[in-house]
Amino acid sequence: MNTRSCLTIVLAAGEGTRMRSSRPKVLHAVGGRVLIGHVLDVVASLNGAVAVVIGPEHREVAATVRAMAPATEIFIQHERHGTAHAVLAARAAIERGVDDIVVVFGDTPLIRVETLRRLRALLAAGAAVAVLGFRAADPTGYGRLVVEHGELIAIREDKDASDRERAINLCNSGVMALAGSSALAILDAIGDENAKREFYLTDAVAIARAKGLKVVAIESAEDEVRGVNTQEQLAEVADILQARLR
Repeated sequence: MNTRSCLTIVLAAGEGTRMRSSRPKVLHAVGGRVLIGHVLDVVASLNGAVAVVIGPEHREVAATVRAMAPATEIFIQHERHGTAHAVLAARAAIERGVDDIVVVFGDTPLIRVETLRRLRALLAAGAAVAVLGFRAADPTGYGRLVVEHGELIAIREDKDASDRERAINLCNSGVMALAGSSALAILDAIGDENAKREFYLTDAVAIARAKGLKVVAIESAEDEVRGVNTQEQLAEVADILQARLR
């Protein structure tokens, strides 16, 4: 039995404009349940605290989350400045202190609790950061996970990758776990020195390594980390969910 404490942060602030709908993205339904409902069900099995980060206008998301998981804490990302910025919207929950912090997305309804437990096991074994990757059928556009001798060396964005790195088909899902003991030191060190002036969670890898901390990666199936940004992707996820149920 895992006696380590856990905080799962669910990032759900996306507007979902590509869904061609005024409804927030995570409230679109698949398999008889809204997207974030699937995610909340999974993370509940980690038996820890849960924080959901939403946008400032997402009252309906907040109400839905409270109805489904009343113990969940809701935090608002008032301005959108990247994934690390979104995680730090839940700073108050992080500061309470836990062993493991798991970051997932509210629009990935196929993620499995077994995969998140594998990430946590890496933290228990001494990693400061554990990243979930997948082998992409078409890796174009994805950040590549550069792994050497069992450690994650870098997450290289597609546009910055060398030809050798572009040949890697192990891609970044965005799902990450951080050891609570070093998480804030890493997150607070992330800067916005990039073209978009955003704070990217992927920078946690380089920062942790610069601090001499261990960074590792594991793999899941590509289907498991599918995010939903369009109606077409929603239909694809529905088909996969039906196949699972069968």
